[in-house]
Amino acid sequence: MNGFSRFPEIDAARGAAVVAMLLFNWQFALAFYGFYSFDVYSGFWFWFARVVGAAFLFIAGASLWLSLSLRRKSESEALLHAAKIFCLGLAITAVTWLVIPRGFVAFGILHCIGLSLLLAIPLVQVKPKILVFLGLTVIAAGVVLNDLTFSFTWLLWLGFVPTGFHSIDFFPLAPWFGFALLGVAFAKKFYDKAKESAVNQKPDGKTGWTRVITGGLRFLGRHSLAVYLLHQPVLLAALLFAGTRPAGLNLFGLV
Repeated sequence: MNGFSRFPEIDAARGAAVVAMLLFNWQFALAFYGFYSFDVYSGFWFWFARVVGAAFLFIAGASLWLSLSLRRKSESEALLHAAKIFCLGLAITAVTWLVIPRGFVAFGILHCIGLSLLLAIPLVQVKPKILVFLGLTVIAAGVVLNDLTFSFTWLLWLGFVPTGFHSIDFFPLAPWFGFALLGVAFAKKFYDKAKESAVNQKPDGKTGWTRVITGGLRFLGRHSLAVYLLHQPVLLAALLFAGTRPAGLNLFGLV
């Protein structure tokens, strides 16, 4: 970390998003495996999943600016980190194509975060007001595209969804890249070195269960990528152990 401490509130916010993600994915998995009916296309859980996705992108954008502006990472290190996240997304594409061919992850949350960071790195020096305008424009474009379908697939990653497309995890750049830009703008506006110094020197002041909960959220926030990569196979193993599997699940022909 080049001598810099982490921002505890950023880690806690990311940890809260991780908890929300785990809750949603557990619900989704139970429905996917036929335990009960679960509507992911409307109502509370539809918006819950989108708020969680927006939170991850927003925090990723804010963290990017903090890392670069406070010299936690060089630009080349940030590019390498973003590329690693995108490549992990590609690995998930390959695995889910083998396991769930009818709903594999063509462009999921890791693809989106990785590519969003790659695109945001050249924009970190842009003024916050311009970043907000660009972010809201991308979000608005995604809202418009959400009501349309297309006959081609090569712009799927951008938000041009082909007719009949289905995926268990889909986060195109429009609208989701917009939230990353808003995160960069937020961090540029409200964080600076003086803010970090105040955070680092301020006592925790929390006791009992409050301290345990916030400490747990910070831990999850610091290890969010590892948690994300590990929780899906754990869910899969647990539910397969229960003796159920969804239609179309292949598991390399083993079950």
